[in-house]
Amino acid sequence: MLKYKILIYGYGNPGRQDDGLGNAFVEKLEKWVNSEKLDKIEFDSNYQLNIEDAEAIADKDLVVFVDASTEDIKDFILTPVNADTNVTFTTHAASPGYIVGLCKDLYNKIPATYLLHIKGYEWAFKEGLSDKAIANLELSITHIKTKLTDPGQLINQFQDY
Repeated sequence: MLKYKILIYGYGNPGRQDDGLGNAFVEKLEKWVNSEKLDKIEFDSNYQLNIEDAEAIADKDLVVFVDASTEDIKDFILTPVNADTNVTFTTHAASPGYIVGLCKDLYNKIPATYLLHIKGYEWAFKEGLSDKAIANLELSITHIKTKLTDPGQLINQFQDY
């Protein structure tokens, strides 16, 4: 039984090929969590982050946002999210940092928050992930599974940032 409240939140547009990596991540990891009977891990998935998500993270100890990435990375990276109340205009309406900043301002809480960037390759208007994105998805799921066996490590590590 986990002693930490955790939220895994994937976002993106599954109708734009690899942009749906965050959503696919949530779907696959949730099946694993249910099969392992892990409690206190919640999941959410949406096209984009919204200001209401600040409330959703306020009572969590650990939050992992998951999104497709066009960055020059090998397959995936997990980075800490700093509170940032500046509105940034990206392909999504609100950034993870903006949501954490709102959480801090509204609820005086900053959960240990990370962004899992999963490398994507194809962005056409059609459903289905590219083969290379699926490979990156599998690698990132394996990585997060190991982190969820000891979430305290990620929480304590976040305090060092």
